[in-house]
Amino acid sequence: MAETTPGVTLTEALALPTFRRAAPRVLAGAGATDRPIRWVHATERPDVRELLRAGDLLLTMGTGLPADDDTAGLAAFVDELVEVGSAGVVVELGRRWSDELPPALLEACEQHGLPLVVLGQETRFAALAQEIGERVVDHQVAELREAQRVHETFTELSFSQAGPVEILQAVQRLAGGPVVVENAHHRPLDYFPGPDDEGGFLDGWPARSRRVEVAGRTGWDAGNGWLVTRLGTAEQGWGRLVIGSAAAPSQRLVAVAERAAAALALHRLHDRDRGTLMRRTHLELLTGLVEQPGSEEVQRRCELAGFPLRRRAFAALVVRPRIGASTPADLDEVAATVVRAAHALRLPALVCEVERDLRVLVSAPVSADADDLLDRVAARVLAHHEVVLAAGRAVTEPSAVARAVTEAGQVADAAPQVRRESDPDVHRLDDLHLRGLLALLGEDDRLRLFVERELAPLRRHDADGGRTDLVAALRALLLHPASKTEAAASLHLSRAAFYDRLTRIEALLGADLDDPDVRVSLHVALLADELFRDPRPAGDR
Repeated sequence: MAETTPGVTLTEALALPTFRRAAPRVLAGAGATDRPIRWVHATERPDVRELLRAGDLLLTMGTGLPADDDTAGLAAFVDELVEVGSAGVVVELGRRWSDELPPALLEACEQHGLPLVVLGQETRFAALAQEIGERVVDHQVAELREAQRVHETFTELSFSQAGPVEILQAVQRLAGGPVVVENAHHRPLDYFPGPDDEGGFLDGWPARSRRVEVAGRTGWDAGNGWLVTRLGTAEQGWGRLVIGSAAAPSQRLVAVAERAAAALALHRLHDRDRGTLMRRTHLELLTGLVEQPGSEEVQRRCELAGFPLRRRAFAALVVRPRIGASTPADLDEVAATVVRAAHALRLPALVCEVERDLRVLVSAPVSADADDLLDRVAARVLAHHEVVLAAGRAVTEPSAVARAVTEAGQVADAAPQVRRESDPDVHRLDDLHLRGLLALLGEDDRLRLFVERELAPLRRHDADGGRTDLVAALRALLLHPASKTEAAASLHLSRAAFYDRLTRIEALLGADLDDPDVRVSLHVALLADELFRDPRPAGDR
């Protein structure tokens, strides 16, 4: 990769007032005058190796150089300049050479591409050195300010635990050009266009990217105009960050790329595995579809992520670990199972985590049965995990995704936590009947007041240290409406003890439990209380 250093180029230096007054002419190495100048030295010594550093510009009158006919000596002088990486040599005419330089000197400079400039007018070297030096210092100060800006930007991103999108947006702003993240197989994962992007930056990407090999962590590919930085270690690289850079990148841009790669790596470390990183990206895409389904950027990012939107049907699924399961479900493992199941069915899916639930959105051909595909995914998940699965109705427009996702969440809230033999693998609104209606009502204050009015006497009794659980007895009665014997057996009570509890319930409520209207009212109250009371232990909330 071609590195640049702080400073002005020789071309820029020749345009400065003091240089212009000295009537400069470039006699050799004209193709290399864009080299940056680190500093300026004036000397008549021929042994310049010990005086100069890379990027230094040499000013001389030639009085100490080898004789005109000493071809080897002049060539050796040029060789030393080339070896130290000099930005070029400026010769003032008049003291030793009046109008022409030795051909050997010109030929050696041209051969090595070393810029050779002659000054036709006498000038003070101190003035030249001061003018260039001031410009170099100005550039260095500007570079330091930009470096500080880069440092502050990525430090803030690290402290805020920014996600990949925020990091890449920062790179886009700092670089002022297009930014791409690709995976290890050269497939673009994300793309943010530059301000002057007219399209086509991603054309033929995988094939072009495979041809770009960079030695070390960061390198510049002049053919594509790409600054490429490896993501991950040399042994375990998981992708590359590419920034569009038509010209050789500055050190500042290299710093942006490498700080961005470090920020992405830090974000990756915050996640336990690659699947979690994928779910974070999918969450951003799903949120975009829900909140801005018409956004061209959201649609483009979905397509890049392999989630097609055109002429597709979308179905949402909520996967929730079953509370009280014999083997608690690990969300990472459940997510991996969902991803494998969708992959096996060749079904594009967004899989993300929201408040200890997995939300899944699948994209199916409009000719396919989206509900059937979800059922097949669910069957594979239930074979390995104790979870509740709830789906919304399939939709055919991205603008309706929000409705499908919301409905799936409402169904999940309404679905019973304890699995019954009659339960379907995937709960849907049509399967939930009264539970579905209550879920649609949500946490309505009027519904809460109704629950309180119906059940408050029994709750107070149970909370006051009564040795009987009257709410449990009422629930058993309503779950076994045809047989009080079965209701008593479900609580491991004798019929006499169960009947005694029912008598207490009737006395506290002032109601007849054999009245169908009373039973329906109490059943609704119990279901609503079950739906909207947080079942998690206090420490998990």
